[in-house]
Amino acid sequence: MMLEIPKKAIVVGASADIGMALCQDWIVKGWEVSGTYRRYSEAVRSLEPELCSLVKCDLSNTESVEDACLTLKQCASCWDVLVLGPGLQEPIGMFTQCDFDEWAQSIIVNFTNQLRFVHKLLPERNPNKNASPTVIFFAGGGVNNAPEGYSAYTVSKIALMKMVELLAAEIPDVKFVIIGPGWVKTKIHKSILDAGVKAGDNYDRTLEKFKKDEFTAMEDVVKCCNFLINGSKELLTGRNFSVVFDKWGSNELDDLLAVHPDMYKLRRFGNDY
Repeated sequence: MMLEIPKKAIVVGASADIGMALCQDWIVKGWEVSGTYRRYSEAVRSLEPELCSLVKCDLSNTESVEDACLTLKQCASCWDVLVLGPGLQEPIGMFTQCDFDEWAQSIIVNFTNQLRFVHKLLPERNPNKNASPTVIFFAGGGVNNAPEGYSAYTVSKIALMKMVELLAAEIPDVKFVIIGPGWVKTKIHKSILDAGVKAGDNYDRTLEKFKKDEFTAMEDVVKCCNFLINGSKELLTGRNFSVVFDKWGSNELDDLLAVHPDMYKLRRFGNDY
């Protein structure tokens, strides 16, 4: 009887709450997991002995990203799963009132340097013809409306959604997906609470979420990621999935995805008028 070869995963942003939860889940499953961190914390320290490699990386610094990619290419080759987890909501405020250099830096962290990782590490994916390497990004709000005060973060996330579709079209042997986790109790909300009134209505919504403890369960985020990793590439690649609102894992959704190639993708509305 042949032993199953453990999957190899790279989690960019293993020090973030969702990244850490994914690392912990996959380590328990016997996977070989490598990760990056920006700030070394007690949580990172406790996770480090279980990781194959842990690499310091600041996504706001391109040289740091290049160095991290070089290290990961050497110690985490033949990966099966690549997760891009970092998210930066700053600068919070109206576009004209933001420092433009800070605004542009947010695009680099949330979009450009995440794709730099993909560009550098794609050649290191599992070459086995039976493998189905998966790349996972994380989405944010703003697809169906125009939230004020978060333009850099919002436009970066929407650009990632389109990039997922483009990559899926160009690289058919890899599954590219992007996940909207919903309101998860993570460190990202601190930037909204710190911004106060500059955060607009989101400040009050965030306070209310914490008051009522109404958050998406981290367990559901991990389950959704695992579903997308194990699911059909033909059905899933190139799409944006919501942990909270989509019936992922159901036969009903599979049937809909099979007949609607535009489902869960960015499309212009009103073409029939």
